[in-house]
Amino acid sequence: MVNLMNIGFIGTGVMGGAIAQHFLDAGHELTVYNRTKSKTDSLVANGAKWVVTPKMLAEKTDVIFSMVGFPKDVESIYFSDNGVFAGLKPGSIVVDMTTSTPSLAERIDKEAHVQNSLALDAPVSGGDIGAQNGELTVMVGGDKPAYEKMLPLFETIGKRVNFFGAAGTGQHAKMANQIMIAGTMTGLTEMLVYAKKANLPLQQVLDTLSSGGADNWSMDNYVPRILQGDYTPGFFAKHFLKDLRIALDEADKMGLKLPATERAKDLYEIMVDQANLGDDGTQGLIKTYPAWNK
Repeated sequence: MVNLMNIGFIGTGVMGGAIAQHFLDAGHELTVYNRTKSKTDSLVANGAKWVVTPKMLAEKTDVIFSMVGFPKDVESIYFSDNGVFAGLKPGSIVVDMTTSTPSLAERIDKEAHVQNSLALDAPVSGGDIGAQNGELTVMVGGDKPAYEKMLPLFETIGKRVNFFGAAGTGQHAKMANQIMIAGTMTGLTEMLVYAKKANLPLQQVLDTLSSGGADNWSMDNYVPRILQGDYTPGFFAKHFLKDLRIALDEADKMGLKLPATERAKDLYEIMVDQANLGDDGTQGLIKTYPAWNK
């Protein structure tokens, strides 16, 4: 029997909203906060309560989840005057699911301990479909007792949950994931551009590659969207670029050179910073290839 919890959730966008809904469906009490209130409307209609600040959310709940866009957003919702730490109750658990920096995860962990609470960094992989289906991969770092207590919640939203160790290790695992995804996204993009130029039937190419050694999650999930002209975000390109920049910054701190990931970052900078397509899904990278648009 799952113990029902009093949960707060900050950041109810494409993925966060789906995750929060799974907690509601499981019978947990849910309080939500989002900068754009309308993005909480469906959750409130299904029984969640809405508050006006992260501080109020922390005051009313025992477990606080967050999933926002950028590290600066994480810093604001936790450390501002109306942030989580301004209202955190002793004995609480905070779980940041944003893909953010390991150093910020460590800072959150340190402050949680000062306030006699526990913290986890728990970024996920699986995109909008994984969130909707409760089939995310969850990568966790932080306090082991908190992980053990949160495991039933993670299993509600994920098909695979792994604990990596101290604060920040969940974020490092997510960086490894994003480095791998960078290769599959550039690969599927250039595969399609090449196949189109060679006048091959693109659906047949996808069906063929999906049954062989070239098969991968990105291709299976994003190529069908591209073929339908669907560039809505399962994962925002601007957030993926943020992730690649974090990964490369962390690699630089470790003395690593990752030239393929550098090139992927360059390509997504063209998409986000030059073509202003940051609100497209990551599959929108193909729009920046002239041969695709002919």
